[in-house]
Amino acid sequence: MIVGYTTGVFDLFHIGHLNILRNAKAMCDRLIVGVTDDELLMAYKKKKAVIPFEERMEIVRSIDCVDVVIAQEQMNKFEAWEKLRFDVMFVGDDWYRTEKWEVIQRKFDSVGVRVVYFPYTKTTSSTKINEILEERRGGDNKE
Repeated sequence: MIVGYTTGVFDLFHIGHLNILRNAKAMCDRLIVGVTDDELLMAYKKKKAVIPFEERMEIVRSIDCVDVVIAQEQMNKFEAWEKLRFDVMFVGDDWYRTEKWEVIQRKFDSVGVRVVYFPYTKTTSSTKINEILEERRGGDNKE
């Protein structure tokens, strides 16, 4: 059985999120998804999610291709592997060849974990959705 793992904030859930989860599940038998908790999000990205953590967990849990949902409370992917023992780590290709992921990749290589980089959905992101909402709320088209 191939166990896969991916993580994300999954705020303002959109097609990019769904694409990653579907593609990941197509490459493993059991997909574990770590949803970034509010404290880690604030510490790491210095911002708050629009959707509360428990609701983001429930949204991801309700998706058919997801087998297990856990809280992602820290950024250390190798520590996550030590607990979960997954075979494949799925990541957006916006991280490909970054210094951070080169280090993680070497650690995973040493224990036989494969890292798969999926194309980042450039047309949609939670940040872009927030920008569009802000623009529309501040525009002259108030109804």
